[in-house]
Amino acid sequence: MNARTTRTLAAALSLTAALAISGCSSDSDAKAGADKPEMTVSGAFMPEPVNDQMAGAFMVIKNDSKTADKLTAVTSPLSDDLQIHETKDQKMQQVAAMDVPANGELRLERGGSHIMLMGLKSLPKVGDKVTFELRFEKADPVKVELDVKERTYNGQNTSAH
Repeated sequence: MNARTTRTLAAALSLTAALAISGCSSDSDAKAGADKPEMTVSGAFMPEPVNDQMAGAFMVIKNDSKTADKLTAVTSPLSDDLQIHETKDQKMQQVAAMDVPANGELRLERGGSHIMLMGLKSLPKVGDKVTFELRFEKADPVKVELDVKERTYNGQNTSAH
């Protein structure tokens, strides 16, 4: 074998290996992306807060994928202390996460599970919008703009289904 044949053979083997590796990684990347839940949010609102001590936020988080997920954190420029709360046996308690079932939804509504904002930095008024970022165990973060509504507003999505 001469030097030219050796270089050609080495180049062919390198190209074959590179194609095999890239083919494997794109398949696994596509498969990983297909398993990753994608969340959508509807009906997001916050009743106008009475004072700067606390406020509640409500919405429906929908998971159209075959993979269950969990809401693990919420952030907002309005407060440094956002908490995920559930209501069981008429008692409200903070939880670390809430399930968002595969092909299902998590309903955050008055009298049930919701998000609490503690120690507000400002008092939003009816008609304002408040930005939130929802973080999940598997899905990418979702930015949501909540409408500030009248204190008695109950939302359209909370009674639907």
